[in-house]
Amino acid sequence: MTTTLDHLNNCSTQDFVHTLHGIYEHSPWIPERAAASRPFASITALKLALQTVVSQATEAEQLGLIRAHPELAGKAAIAGELTAESTGEQAKAGLTNCSPEEFAILHKLNADYNSKFGFPFILAVKGPDGKGFTREAIIATFQRRFKNQRADELAESLRQIGRIAELRLNDLLEHTLQFGNTIMQWSETLAAWSDDEDGLTCAYMTPAHQKTAEQLAAWMREAGMHVHIDAVGNVVGRYLSDATDAKTLLTGSHYDTVCNGGKYDGREGILLPIAIVKHLNETNEKLPFNFEIIGFSEEEGVRFKSTFLGSNAVIGQFDLNLLDKTDADGISMRDALSAAGHDVKNIPAIARDPAQILGYVEVHIEQGPVLLGRDLPVGIVTSIAGSCRYQVQLKGVASHAGTTPMSMRKDAAAAAAEIIFYVEQRCANGTSLVGTVGQLQVPHGSVNVIPGSCNLSLDIRAADDATRDAAVNDILAKIEAICQQRNIEVNIVKAVSAPAAPCAPWLMQQLAAATQRAGLPAFELPSGAGHDAMAIAKMTDVAMLFTRCGNGGISHNPLETMSADDAEVSAQILLDFLRNFKEKL
Repeated sequence: MTTTLDHLNNCSTQDFVHTLHGIYEHSPWIPERAAASRPFASITALKLALQTVVSQATEAEQLGLIRAHPELAGKAAIAGELTAESTGEQAKAGLTNCSPEEFAILHKLNADYNSKFGFPFILAVKGPDGKGFTREAIIATFQRRFKNQRADELAESLRQIGRIAELRLNDLLEHTLQFGNTIMQWSETLAAWSDDEDGLTCAYMTPAHQKTAEQLAAWMREAGMHVHIDAVGNVVGRYLSDATDAKTLLTGSHYDTVCNGGKYDGREGILLPIAIVKHLNETNEKLPFNFEIIGFSEEEGVRFKSTFLGSNAVIGQFDLNLLDKTDADGISMRDALSAAGHDVKNIPAIARDPAQILGYVEVHIEQGPVLLGRDLPVGIVTSIAGSCRYQVQLKGVASHAGTTPMSMRKDAAAAAAEIIFYVEQRCANGTSLVGTVGQLQVPHGSVNVIPGSCNLSLDIRAADDATRDAAVNDILAKIEAICQQRNIEVNIVKAVSAPAAPCAPWLMQQLAAATQRAGLPAFELPSGAGHDAMAIAKMTDVAMLFTRCGNGGISHNPLETMSADDAEVSAQILLDFLRNFKEKL
């Protein structure tokens, strides 16, 4: 007989623990404690309750849980001594069929890892999509995580155990994902098209970019949408309402990537709503408003160093002077668009009428570790951080490293080092404030020459402009003071100034209600990264839903990941949001 959530909510504690005995390896104390939180509103709420017990356990209990797990392809696996659950998982990943060379590598990694951390390596071998890692991917992950600090690896092991438990619960409850697997599969399809052979790079109007656009358009058509690709390459799909004079709710994100980027940044926010519309169309369900998905063509600024091209066109603020900008090969944006079949004369017509727009909601991976650290699959964004970027040029005196006394030096690099240290200190004082020196150069530097010049970049961000501007003012004043003390000439050029974009409370409240109906807390967090929602906020109210990002929260990197289950949670929340959406009064 199939186990149901209703049964788990109403059975005795003893039966509850017995039913879930295989979810956490040899650790009945976890369901015992979680039983007190019944009833669970959803399977997602049950998963969160179980993992919360693990998170709140003592370190001794957590270590006991980790040590209850077997080594990957260890002696227990070879001897057939694993639990039924572990046996199936390791077999599916091919770990019971390793070559002698692979077994030798894993045996040494197991021994070295245990020696360093004092517990076995834990990995949910079914992976983020449930299809399973290859043995090569498992070994690569093993080697990468071996470099972690113990505290970080302990936390990651517990998260992996949570993922294992999540997948086992899906099997136990015969829980089939409605959207998550499709989103992951589509992401893999798009990731195969890249400007580079190694890694994923999809820059504006390249062949990979155009192929991605066509595929998005095809999926939108299959989902039952009216589709076109506009003059800047935005892929636009409209799911029309039967209501007369219906206004439009917007969603979307960007489909271009950074160089050697991740599969989900931006693209989740396009693929996820397409999957929802496909479901609505297949069930003949209409919304009381038009629902428009926009795959924005350019947000990252990789090819022409100009960001938000797609979303700026939608709000009627596309700078036509950018058409004359050239890429590294001397090709102008105008020519790139023309070669791709776009007529730049039609760009002004892309602009939407704000009076016909109800608002904008964007789903996006978090690109950070906050949700991961709190064991939450989703979060509601409060504000998108504004940023100020500067290029700082320092000029001292280049002189002989051996003959110039320390007291007489005008070392531009030493001034830069002091500046970097202050940026780090100053930006540690604020919950959403961050500061980064991402570029640092010593032109014509030599090992035996005191640096006569040094160039650095400065990026200051915060969720509100007042916090950011106060930090900027302090940092700029400190740069002047450092340079005066060290007799260094300084030239500071502002490169970017983008205001913060607060999310609209009335939209956030509706996202929060949908999140709570899913059985989850409506956790709020700011976004330190920029998004197309920043541009759209100049035209209409915006909101954002973040999906948990794995692998320590890393993004803009091939290691960027999310799970099918987390994508499912985000999709169900957005679907609920759409079904219960109420216009702003």
